[in-house]
Amino acid sequence: MSKRQFKMNEKAALILEGGGMRGAFTAGVLDNLMERKILFPYTIGVSAGACNGLSYMSMQRGRSKYSYTKLMEQYKYIGLGKLLFSGNIMDFKLLFHTFPEKIYPYDYEALASTTRRFEMVTTSCRTGKACYYDERRDPRRIIDIVKASSSLPFVAPIAYIDGEPMMDGGIADSIPLLRARSQGFDNNLIVLTRNRGYRKPDKPTRVPFFMYRKYPAVRKAIAERNAMYNRQISLVEQLEERGEVTVIRPIQPITVDRMERNADKLLAMYNEGYNCAADIEFIV
Repeated sequence: MSKRQFKMNEKAALILEGGGMRGAFTAGVLDNLMERKILFPYTIGVSAGACNGLSYMSMQRGRSKYSYTKLMEQYKYIGLGKLLFSGNIMDFKLLFHTFPEKIYPYDYEALASTTRRFEMVTTSCRTGKACYYDERRDPRRIIDIVKASSSLPFVAPIAYIDGEPMMDGGIADSIPLLRARSQGFDNNLIVLTRNRGYRKPDKPTRVPFFMYRKYPAVRKAIAERNAMYNRQISLVEQLEERGEVTVIRPIQPITVDRMERNADKLLAMYNEGYNCAADIEFIV
């Protein structure tokens, strides 16, 4: 069976969906790309996709894999217990400070020196709309942005960028294909973290009356997220059928939960991502 081909050019965009711990799949994809020195001129990531994308931009192969496997084995940094005791289902101090500063230092100099574009997606609490940030030089602001992009509704506190309240980018733009195209990048490789055909429940998400009362726009965006996501997936599948986009997604049935703590399962999903990327022939 011949490999699928993707022709690299100046219009090539890499689009990274989120998905919590299912992002281990994306980590495998990106490690394969780094191993082959496949460098996209434009990358955009949402939530876990933004976290993985940062390591791709600094060309630190294996760094994201470490966070999903070794770091998880040692610290079990996600779970309901953390939500009950800290108000956040994930240990943000570990993930966004201790990890990039001490355990596996992030190469901010490599990020600052690259000419490739990288955008991270957040959702404004005030407007309920997606915001897109391209920050390469200020480490504190980079962390603020990726932290906001990963601040899931209901289970993480509101984050702030430049004093503005922000949340998970996936609320407003889960698969930022149209954003990439609006920036002039219409040769698209999309990395998804769900099997083909997946759809969210066809009903609004109920937002408890006491949550985000100051921000009615984000309450509305959260309620309508399922419909937004399903529209985006349908568009991706239509374009894929017409040969207008290339998609890398899990083939095996998903056994990894959004809040998965089993490092062996996460490693298996990482390996699947790596192998799926290896089946793409990049024509440079």
